[in-house]
Amino acid sequence: MIFFSTNKKYFCQKMDNKKGSALAYALVIMAIVAIILTSLLQYISSQLRFSYSRGEREQAFQVAESGIYFYRWYLAHEVSGKTAQQIKTFWQDSDPYGVNTPYEAEFFDLEGGAIGKYQLQVQPPDLDSTIVMVKSTGWTYKDPNMKRTVQARFRRPSWSEFAVAANDVMRFGIGTEVYGKIHSNDGIRFDGIAHNIVSSSKDNYDDPDHSGGNEFGVHTHIAPTDPLPPTAVPQRTDVFKAGRQFPLPVIDFNGILSDLNNIKVESKISGHGLYFDETGGGRRIILKTDGTFDMCTVHAYNFSSYNITKYKKVSNLNKTCSTCSGDCLETHTIPNNGVIFVEDNVWIEGTINNSRVTIVAANLNNGTPANIYIGNNSLLYTNFNGKDIIGLIAQQDLSVIFDSQNNLTIDAALLAQSGRVGRDYYSGNYKNSITVNGSIATNLRYGFAYTDGTGYDTRILNFDNNLLYFPPPYFPTGTEYSIDLWDEL
Repeated sequence: MIFFSTNKKYFCQKMDNKKGSALAYALVIMAIVAIILTSLLQYISSQLRFSYSRGEREQAFQVAESGIYFYRWYLAHEVSGKTAQQIKTFWQDSDPYGVNTPYEAEFFDLEGGAIGKYQLQVQPPDLDSTIVMVKSTGWTYKDPNMKRTVQARFRRPSWSEFAVAANDVMRFGIGTEVYGKIHSNDGIRFDGIAHNIVSSSKDNYDDPDHSGGNEFGVHTHIAPTDPLPPTAVPQRTDVFKAGRQFPLPVIDFNGILSDLNNIKVESKISGHGLYFDETGGGRRIILKTDGTFDMCTVHAYNFSSYNITKYKKVSNLNKTCSTCSGDCLETHTIPNNGVIFVEDNVWIEGTINNSRVTIVAANLNNGTPANIYIGNNSLLYTNFNGKDIIGLIAQQDLSVIFDSQNNLTIDAALLAQSGRVGRDYYSGNYKNSITVNGSIATNLRYGFAYTDGTGYDTRILNFDNNLLYFPPPYFPTGTEYSIDLWDEL
């Protein structure tokens, strides 16, 4: 009995120990579950907060982005189709949105409910630039402290944006190497090497340089010769390193006339430029690195070679000099970010240093259209960082003369409004190389060489990227602003 009683007590103690252990296990499990549930609730709560925050951030971003697109619409309605002078007046005199004071507007959803607001701050273009910077900050009414800011760069395209832009059938022969975009409103035969896109406004055309059926708007005769349309266009990356595109929209050479009138007006404004009349047969201009230029009035020149034979004296126009020096020479200061307008022909050469200038030869008094002649000496920059920019605009032709240098370099943006950029055919006249560091825009067919080998054997066209954002002063530009850079601040 005693033994049984002892075992019963032991058994009860054992059962109590098991109950205590189960309670401890239960408490541990409950603690673990509580920790897990707490962590889970915290995670869910944080995810909900993150989701809400992300939603508001995304909406604030969309509101800010809508401000950028509103400003693109606003500029399209304000300046589209206007002249350069009218666009200049818009920025200077019409108090554009966001320029002097920030501009705010509401953003609505599809049902017409107001979601939030955007604020626009605009930096207008400088005198020598076509760039407009627009900063848009957006927020929602639900969380006005959650703001997003985006900034976009708007730019009007300039006639200096192409290595070559043309309004005629073009042919680039073997030996031509181009570092920049090429476009023609007509067809292009390209047998050199193009490091950027070559484009045409024609889908196909009849190339006048050879017989046969119509060819692609942009084609090559480098073996293997391109097939004829409608065959698929081959890649030909050996010739077109960045590809070719056609058809693309036409660019308008006729519209440049209004720009020439505007430039003439600007040249007569003190501090904006210099104006020279029709006296003599034109002007010879020699640019210098000290910020000045020498100028002589032309008395006579050879109409086939364009070589000048006589100059007029400054003090007595009835007397002449055989060289551009002495009594026939006068010195002027290069206009600061301005223009030199000559109502006659211009012979141009020299070197600049920290100067930006546009030189125009145009007779707008119903006289003989004016030309620009290059080649007595090279036309050079000292700096290739945008501090040196030259624009040359000829009402008719922009020609390299007969006695041009054997190795000629032209650092400039070249534009021939009604004629062509190039060199006349001089039988048996062979030159080594011509390098253009800038851009070419030509109404008629361009060329510095001919199929019989006369002219320049090597033609190198290097596009100056500075011309994209800092075209020459008063250089013709398009009237449409496009977004070419976008970033979130």
